[in-house]
Parts: sequence; structure tokens; C-alpha cells
Amino acid sequence: MTISPPIAAPSRSRIAAASLIGTAVEFYDFYIYGTAAALVLNTAFFPKLDPVAGSLAAFASFAVAFISRPLGSAVFGHWGDRVGRKSMLVVSLLVMGLSTVAIGLLPGYAAIGVAAPVLLVLLRFTQGIGLGGEWGGAALLATEHAPPGKRGLYAMFPQLGPSVGFVLANGLFLILGEALSDGEFGAWGWRLPFVASLLLVIVGLYVRLKISETPVFQAAMDQHRIAKVPFAGLMRHQWRRVLLGAGAMTIAYTLFYTATTYCLAYGTTTLKIPKTTMLGLTMVGVVFMGAGTVVSAMVSDRLGRRRTLITGAGVAVLWGLVMFPLMETKSVFLVGLALAGALGLMGLVFGPMGAYLPELFKTQYRYSGASVAYSLGGVLGGAVPPLVATSMQASGMGVMAVGVYVSAMALLSLLCLLALPETGDDTL
Repeated sequence: MTISPPIAAPSRSRIAAASLIGTAVEFYDFYIYGTAAALVLNTAFFPKLDPVAGSLAAFASFAVAFISRPLGSAVFGHWGDRVGRKSMLVVSLLVMGLSTVAIGLLPGYAAIGVAAPVLLVLLRFTQGIGLGGEWGGAALLATEHAPPGKRGLYAMFPQLGPSVGFVLANGLFLILGEALSDGEFGAWGWRLPFVASLLLVIVGLYVRLKISETPVFQAAMDQHRIAKVPFAGLMRHQWRRVLLGAGAMTIAYTLFYTATTYCLAYGTTTLKIPKTTMLGLTMVGVVFMGAGTVVSAMVSDRLGRRRTLITGAGVAVLWGLVMFPLMETKSVFLVGLALAGALGLMGLVFGPMGAYLPELFKTQYRYSGASVAYSLGGVLGGAVPPLVATSMQASGMGVMAVGVYVSAMALLSLLCLLALPETGDDTL
């Protein structure tokens, strides 16, 4: 009898590349849309509305993908827990990337009338479906390949996706801002980052098709420990962790999209800070976000996920009250400090989540549980803040109300973390 040789475990670099590329594309896609929503989509797709209503409509279309993400999480989570992590990672990347490219090619209101915003919303919805399956699969790819005691380190790679995707997106917008006039940017320049997403998708597919299935899931398959309806089992046995995990994720999203989407619009329109200056300051802030992600992910292997996350959320409660007084000074240095503080804290809370959310759930429905918790946190923390902040400002409540809102979301996450257990020493 011939015995097949065991399949060699993939190297850390291959796992890093395969898990990082998808989340980098995810945040690249989301950030280029958020930037476009703040700068141009109101006039390109909602020109019949007044400026405030147009901005609200653009941010509402931004929110649509967050709303569809839980649905995508349930769908991709089901099949990811049934047939494997690898295949769903390939499909989710395709759905997400092709929807982004289609947005870049979509004619505006001037060309096809009301069909333009309708199609925009539909593409955002489809993009959200793909995004719903992306993060959970990438996080599981890293954590379920990780050796004992290093899950935080391995799960750091998908968590660096926001920093990498943001630098790519923001850098491209900075180049376009310098190379094109405002008229050229508004007419066609904003479309280029969307179309360029196709190159990232091609690279991502190449890397992911060469990675093996995770050993944890393969063992579950070999031992026939696969749930017939993973989502039903998740809701029956671990629904409380889904809700608490979503609440714990909320502040990471709130800090990121308040600092990058709302503050970009507020800084350029209300504070009259040049667009390229705001984009440059946000780029600096993302360096702090990446550093916070690396440090907190590695520290969580030593001190525990929960303790690290509680520290980050606690500091974020205070930073929400400091952030906008710094913005109001209009000082380039202090505005940069406000953004760097918010994004650095986002990294501190986001870093350990790549390991923490998967560790909260059993193998049979880990893809479903981690993905749904992550996506539900995005609805409250990612879709809502730009809408709430813009509405608060328009109603005359003042920008400090936005800071109080950020602190409230941080407090919510802190309370959820206090209700969750430590998982760093658990066996997957």
C-alpha cells in the first residue's frame, strides 16, 4: 500500500500574504468609496439635492454595504463552515473586487438619470455581500494555521489590511489630487482608483489559490464534525457571543470611519483645510494605526486578548472627548494629532480582534460566528457614524456632539468586552 506524503504546512510568509491581500483589498475598496462619498459622489450621483442632503445621500449609499455585510457573513459563513475556508475566500474576493470595478465604470446622473444612483446602491449592496465573507475567512486562515501561543501574531496579518489598503487608496487620491484639476477629478479622475482595484484582485486570487485548507478545519472534516446548518447551531449555542463580539468591534469601526470619512469631509468643507493636506494628515494617522495593530496583536499573545482590548477601548472613551477640540483649532499639527490618536487607538483595538473573534466560537461555526459578529459591529460602528455626525452638524448640535458619540461607542465596546471571557490560552 502506497502512503501519500503529508502536505507541507504553508510558510508564515504565504499565510501572511494570503490573509493580508483580501483585507487590504477590502479596506482599499471601502476607503476609496468613503473618500469619493466625501468629495464627489454627491454631485456625480445626487446633483438634484442640496449640498447637505447630497452628502447625506452619498454617505447613505456608503452605509448600504455595511447593511448587506451581515447577510454576506451568513451566506459565506455557512459555506465556509460546510466546505472550507479557502474556497469561500476566493469567491468573496471576486464578488467584492468586481463590484468595486463596476462602480468605477458606472455612468453618473448626467448620463443615465435616476438609474445611476439606483445602480450605485445595488453595486454597493453586492460589494457588501462579498465583504461579509472576506474578513472572517482571512482571520480563520491565519488563526487556524497558527502554532500555539502565536495566534495573535499570525492574526496580525489580516488586521494590517486597513493600513495597507488605506495607504494604497489615499496615496492614489493624493496623486490624482495633485495631477488633476478639480474639474477633471470630479468628471472622471475619481473613477481610476475603483478600476485599479482589478489589479489587486488578480494578485489576491493568485496568492489564495496556492494556499492549503486550514489544518483545524481539515481535522474537523476528517472527524465528521461539520454542522449541517452552521448558522442555526451558532444562534442556538453561541448567540450571546455573536452580539457581544459585535459590540466589542464597534469602536474600531467608529474610530476608523469617523477619522477617515467624516473628518475628511468636515476638515475640507467646514474647516477649509485643503483636500491634499487632510489626505496627507490622514496618511500619517494610518502609520500610527498600523503600529498600533502590530503592537497590540503581539502583546495580546503575552498579556491576553481581553486585557489588551479593554485598555484600548478605555482610552478611546477619553479620546472621543479630546478629538474634536483638537480639530477645531485648525492647526495642521493638532488636526494631525487628533487623527493620529483616533487611528492609533483603532489599531490598538483592531489588532487582537483577528484572533479574538475566531477564538470565541467553536470550529463547527467559527466562520459564521466571527464573520457575523465582525459585520454587525460594522453596521453600528461603520455605517452609522458618518450619517450621525453629518446630521448632528447640520442640526446645529455642534461638532463636540460627534465626539461624545465616539465616546459612547467606545463605552459600549468596553462593556461588551467586560462581559466576554479571555480566550488566548484556549485550544481551537
